[in-house]
Amino acid sequence: MSVLVHLCAPADWRAALSAGAVPPAGAPFVHLSHPEQVHLPAARLFPGRRDLVLLVVDPARLTDPVVEEPGVGTDPAGMRFPHLYGPLPTAAVVAVVPYRPPVPPVLPAPDDALGRALAHGLSLRTRRAAEVRDVPGGVAVLDPRFAHSRDDNRLVLDDPVDAATVARTAGEVAADAGWVHRAAVLRRPGAGAVAHELAAAGWEAGELLVMARPAGPGPPGAERAEVVAQEEVHPLWEAGWRRDLAGSPDLDEVVAQLVGREARNDRVVAVTDVVVREGGRVVAAGQLRVDGATAAVESVMTEPAARGRGHADAVLARLLELAADAGCDLVTLEADADDWPRHWYARRGFAAVGSTWEIGAPWPPQPGGATQDSRR
Repeated sequence: MSVLVHLCAPADWRAALSAGAVPPAGAPFVHLSHPEQVHLPAARLFPGRRDLVLLVVDPARLTDPVVEEPGVGTDPAGMRFPHLYGPLPTAAVVAVVPYRPPVPPVLPAPDDALGRALAHGLSLRTRRAAEVRDVPGGVAVLDPRFAHSRDDNRLVLDDPVDAATVARTAGEVAADAGWVHRAAVLRRPGAGAVAHELAAAGWEAGELLVMARPAGPGPPGAERAEVVAQEEVHPLWEAGWRRDLAGSPDLDEVVAQLVGREARNDRVVAVTDVVVREGGRVVAAGQLRVDGATAAVESVMTEPAARGRGHADAVLARLLELAADAGCDLVTLEADADDWPRHWYARRGFAAVGSTWEIGAPWPPQPGGATQDSRR
């Protein structure tokens, strides 16, 4: 059987992540659909909505019976819908994708690690955004509260688009939205050629490897890492951004936004922060973002003076354990294709399954083709 889907509001899905399952509502079953059917309940239950999510369900992970039954009288004659007679476990949801008709959703298969990783990133960005706009090749996500965060104010492009279109679209959105930069992430295979063309025109471009491994046991030392409230990690993040962005204009405001933006993630996915301490002080940290059966590792870092003591291994080991405990079978991350951490992750079981390209340039354009750090 191919994947099944369930349409819901983002807030309902976030509640399910905390509860571990989507409960039946108003019926003794959870209403699922085959992908080609979902437009019917969408039009009936959520007319005009474009802020919904599609849960991509692997039927092999369901333990309660799924029965093909009629829908409502207005459905085409003879049509049957899959009804799950029991709760829908979040661990059976292999991907969560935006539902923005008439744009057709891309539904990754359970064994498609790259597709699931990309779905995780797109869905997180669109669900937490203050505004989402359709643009050629994908969407623009916007959040004026965090104007210096390029991850929250940029184009997210999954379909083929040429360099001129990327540059023009980024400039148009930047001018209209008041961005202080132009930025995009190119997520389709072969995007490197477009990124290199933009780099030749003065943009900064960097390749990120998408890496993945199964959840479960990782390096030793998980017991040394503890789960904490996110506020305990803020001083470590702040110090890291100040090192990376030293000399930047408006440094205090930029750092405040880059740290402050992180609190929104837990409103749309299940976020856990873990740390290692020395002498009671946080010296290493990492974050896990769980969205159904897919988890993403983010922000693994160690204070420079505390490196070489296995703290990052302890953090990663705890994150992998937490992913397994949440029912995840896949853990993903992104690593700079030209930097050493990619090799560190590879030695710990992560394999590259694809790549994306991040590009950025100032707005308004600066004389001499000045570039900027596109990693914020």
